[in-house]
Amino acid sequence: MKITRAAHIVFAACSLGALASGASADTLKKIAATQRVVIGVRDTGAPLSYTLGDGKYVGYHVELCEKAIAGIRRKLKLSELTIQYLPVTSANRMALVQNGTVDMECGTTTNNLARQKEVAFAITTFITEVRMAVNVKSGITSVAQLGGKTVTTTSGSTAVKTLRLHKRAAAVDLKEIYGKDHGETFLLLESGRADAMVIDDNILAGNIATSKNPKDFKIVGETLAVEPIAIMFRKDDPAFKQAVDEQITTMMKSGELAKTYNRWLVEPIPPRSIAMNLPMTPSLKALVARPNDNPAESYQVN
Repeated sequence: MKITRAAHIVFAACSLGALASGASADTLKKIAATQRVVIGVRDTGAPLSYTLGDGKYVGYHVELCEKAIAGIRRKLKLSELTIQYLPVTSANRMALVQNGTVDMECGTTTNNLARQKEVAFAITTFITEVRMAVNVKSGITSVAQLGGKTVTTTSGSTAVKTLRLHKRAAAVDLKEIYGKDHGETFLLLESGRADAMVIDDNILAGNIATSKNPKDFKIVGETLAVEPIAIMFRKDDPAFKQAVDEQITTMMKSGELAKTYNRWLVEPIPPRSIAMNLPMTPSLKALVARPNDNPAESYQVN
């Protein structure tokens, strides 16, 4: 299966999206006709989706998408299928899926009811907890200590809203600043411009592990939300959803998904061979045993 890197296809992908936006969604037909799949990836979404530089993108969700695409290629009996990687952000990922620029978003996106009105999701492949990371010298261990502090998250994320809705933060007066992507958001914490970074725990762990001084930071505080993360694609294309779900379900049943999970969430990952040490949670194990695409609203946090 031929691989084409994102740096070479930004204009081609946008052109393709402009054509697709005016037509009904039929991604399988589009793939068969063009022998090309455009996947949305993240620059700084380790360990789910991130770049190693030079147009190379890796991670748990990137690999799952690549394997699903390989299965779809076989199903469509295509001798060749090019994967093109297009970096997206929290702010533009949904728009690029909706207008057809991106066929599958293989990043760090939460499946929730609001987003289901605009896009569709595959069955859940990761469950994350929204928490916060702080500098170890700050002494912060709870959201109750954020009064008068500056909290950062990534633009397009719902993390700070989630924090404000949490009962233990109801009376906390905090300031908000935003980064354009996860890397910039962590830099706000790393540079001292923010006292805490609030977002998915896997994103926190990934940015801490790849920072200049990982020992300077830690994940602390209450679980603010439990959220299902899934591959995202255009709405009203049940045939493509079925095709993707079939491939993921096959990987779940064969144990391939668990192996892929361990490779990115437990074992050391590139480029610095640092391990995330985030073993599969009981809730994700239960979901692998009984796959579903339930939204975040179905997950309760005490």
